Amino acid sequence: MNRLPALLAAALLAAGPLAAQQPRLGTIDFPTSAGPAAEAAFVRGVLYLHSFEYGSAAAAFREAQQLEPGFAMAYWGEAMTYDHPLWNEHDRPAAQGALNRLAPTPAERQARAPTDRERRYLAAVELLYNGQGTKARRDTLYSGAMQALSAAYSADAEAEAFYALSLLGLSQGERNVPTYMRAGAIALALMQRYPDHPGAAHYAIHSFDDPDHAPLGLPAARAYSQIAPDAPHAQHMTTHIFLALGMWNEVVSQNVIASGPDSSKWMPGHYTEWLHYALLQLGRTAEADSLRALVMRNAGTNERRSRGTSAVMMRAAQIINGAEWTGPLASEGLSTPANTRGVRAADAFATGYAALQRGGSATASLARLDALVAEVNGAGDDTQPGTVSAIAKALAATSAFQAGRRDEALALIVEAEGFELALAVEFGPPTVVKPTHELHGEMLLAMGRPAEAQREFERSLAMAPNRLLSLRGLAAAAAADGDTAAGARAESALPKGAAE
Repeated sequence: MNRLPALLAAALLAAGPLAAQQPRLGTIDFPTSAGPAAEAAFVRGVLYLHSFEYGSAAAAFREAQQLEPGFAMAYWGEAMTYDHPLWNEHDRPAAQGALNRLAPTPAERQARAPTDRERRYLAAVELLYNGQGTKARRDTLYSGAMQALSAAYSADAEAEAFYALSLLGLSQGERNVPTYMRAGAIALALMQRYPDHPGAAHYAIHSFDDPDHAPLGLPAARAYSQIAPDAPHAQHMTTHIFLALGMWNEVVSQNVIASGPDSSKWMPGHYTEWLHYALLQLGRTAEADSLRALVMRNAGTNERRSRGTSAVMMRAAQIINGAEWTGPLASEGLSTPANTRGVRAADAFATGYAALQRGGSATASLARLDALVAEVNGAGDDTQPGTVSAIAKALAATSAFQAGRRDEALALIVEAEGFELALAVEFGPPTVVKPTHELHGEMLLAMGRPAEAQREFERSLAMAPNRLLSLRGLAAAAAADGDTAAGARAESALPKGAAE
């Protein structure tokens, strides 16, 4: 039975009535030299910017430009919408184009800003887009300028918020824990002083969205959806913490809201991918497959949608977590060269793993993975080359295990674990679609070594709390080893009806 409409209705009811006029995006105090009308549009743009609603933010900043063509900060704001530091996306030409509409040179743009504070904001964004050196160097220069601005204007919460965000962008899309903790400390302090500030809650969540630190971000996750209820990204963003803590019901409800009120039009995307993964972790496999089928029908022949990252990862997650070894879903991969190497590797793994589980061969998938490993090693610029290597070793281990070469399989899975453990911690559904410790535990359990298997499942759950297959494995290993206490804990953590 498809329960998606009921899920949607319940989630929207919990979210409250839709805003009749102005979007509910939180509250900030960002005074500028603009008149009231342009200032109102500008503030709306900054509110959208804090929630990464970049298109809506750019539209609001352009509205402010139309109202006051010489309002320098409106051009600063539009330029800021072209930098997405958490996603390591940076459209330098578009941002330079926005700044050039204010004036053709940095000096002339500075002359358009009537206050020292506004000139400092402009000077910082000039470093981000017109500074010397690589993107990483310009990110560093920009962060330093924002630190200086926040120190010079200690009452400016926006300077602090954007400084915290700049710190999160310094590691070029990867998690650098000490820097993330610095950003998180700034964001939490802002939340204490400005509890309705969307950036404070948002950046705290991003700082702490890994299993080790997620409890620090739980208050921000609880608050953010209420601070900015009309920003879809704010509804989704709470689930960065909920997923890291294995709070699957909350991941479902928030991504239902984020995906939009008309579920019949949902497409493969970030929010539906997270919703799909959470349904699988609750053991609601049929609902997850109904969701996946719905979004794929809506994608139709749209190549970007039907073979995009989310579509590929939903297929892989459905195969692995739903044990769908046969049928059209398991028979052919979806990925294209446009996908990242990690996503293509996940696709190859799912196809090969399914083939092995139904008694076939993974030769073609292993060849795909070998080619990807060679591609990564040849390019030398992949942000996480260990992802591909971990996945390749894991499938090779599974193939050896299925062929009866147990010692070889165990050696290979240990190598895979080494690659996975060396990765920066991911947020969201895992690219290593079958966690290596979970796979290792299943091998050991099948070999009649439950005590060792139990340790591997516990390691898997430390990295992915309340992951369903690891909980089931832990319960089975504990039962086989006679560890009734551990078995009871694992059983109690399983979602209702998901014990088998």
